[in-house]
Amino acid sequence: MQKIFIAGAWLDAAEGAARELRNPATRKPQGAVRDCGREDVARALAAAHAALPAWTQLQPAARGELLADVAARIRRRKAELAALATRENGVPLCESSDCIEAAAFMFERWGVLGGAGELGEPAGRGTGVVTALLPRYFPLLALGAAAAPALAAGAALVLLPPAGNPLASLALASAFEGLPAGAVNVITGGAETARALIEHAPGERMMFTEPAAADAFIVCRDADLDLAVPGVVWERLRNGGQVLASARHIFVERSIAAEFAERVHQCVGFLDVDDPSKRPTDLGPLISLEAAQRAEDQVGRTLRAGAKLILGGRRFQPSGLPGHFFQPTLLMLRDGAPAPDAISGPVITMTPVRDLAEGLRLAGEAGPDFGGSIYTRDVPGACALARLQAGAFRINDPPHPGAAGPFSGLRQREIRRALGAAGQGRSAEQTAAERSAARIETASVMEHKPWWFPYADRVTA
Repeated sequence: MQKIFIAGAWLDAAEGAARELRNPATRKPQGAVRDCGREDVARALAAAHAALPAWTQLQPAARGELLADVAARIRRRKAELAALATRENGVPLCESSDCIEAAAFMFERWGVLGGAGELGEPAGRGTGVVTALLPRYFPLLALGAAAAPALAAGAALVLLPPAGNPLASLALASAFEGLPAGAVNVITGGAETARALIEHAPGERMMFTEPAAADAFIVCRDADLDLAVPGVVWERLRNGGQVLASARHIFVERSIAAEFAERVHQCVGFLDVDDPSKRPTDLGPLISLEAAQRAEDQVGRTLRAGAKLILGGRRFQPSGLPGHFFQPTLLMLRDGAPAPDAISGPVITMTPVRDLAEGLRLAGEAGPDFGGSIYTRDVPGACALARLQAGAFRINDPPHPGAAGPFSGLRQREIRRALGAAGQGRSAEQTAAERSAARIETASVMEHKPWWFPYADRVTA
């Protein structure tokens, strides 16, 4: 039974039912935690409040040094944390390692900003007790995004990792042992624990939701497919396609739709699906049986609505593994069809369209504030059309690893605040002008990125 972290000490939960945790690839037991009850919630909040005066009164430079120490502690245990995160989340080992490095960088970055007095908004108003409910996908990345800016501003925290995969978050909490006791507290549990925390947490609450993006990839007839195909495949399928803040659908100009689909087929067909703890696995299992069943049901509904199955579409057992694996899947929708509901799994859906304008129009039907990635050699033309939309776009590049909520996620207020986004406390006119000026990004170097598939090509994890 895993202990919880309260007031700088590792303690047994005072109450709550035991929750058994299993490896989603092998189904072997991983350990167990308790669903903390109101007594544990009260202990964690009391510890945070008790730590708050001394922590807030520390000079920003001193807090910055302590956050740098947190980053160093995380990096010293990087291999151990990555292995644990992979076993409990089903994420390939190199992706887990990337997330842990990104989390460490956040503590390092916010420590520097805090020490230099450059927090600004929102972190500058983050003092008090902050609670964070971490999502089940990339929880360590979310932990860094929640805790680092809040701590830099002088806040104390209570963190609740996801119910089904809290072990790596608990292990990372050892990096907080160098902070004043109670500055960070980590408890475990499911919906009832979260409800108790929300009801009893005074002051500011920081909720990390799991946004299902309305974003899209749009591939134009003049796109460099040697770059577009591996970039799109990697972005869509990393973490087994369970990146809910990423673009969910591909609109491709019909004159190249067949060639694009064939290239995607070839790229996906050679991915290594296996135990994610093995090198060089590209895709592991989905995080739970329910997730795998839901993906299979969604694919079935999409096929019944008229899509064509090109590859995959079912649960399976690679290498005889009993876990929650789903075949890499390609679906081609009918010409001009709107984007289907987001499928959380290794599923790529494509729709042929007449041109970029039609792709933008159909993508926009999923939500008024959408964004995505556009692939074209006509960068000025793409920028001109994209600026008419309300979202954020990248040109000739998918999001970079470690980015939390690259598109729709960043438009959710709590995630923007946690990541230190500009705009808090400004007028609506100023915020709109900033968004308009900054929502187009173009790849400075259009090349195959070293972190894309296949992971066998990565020198280090």
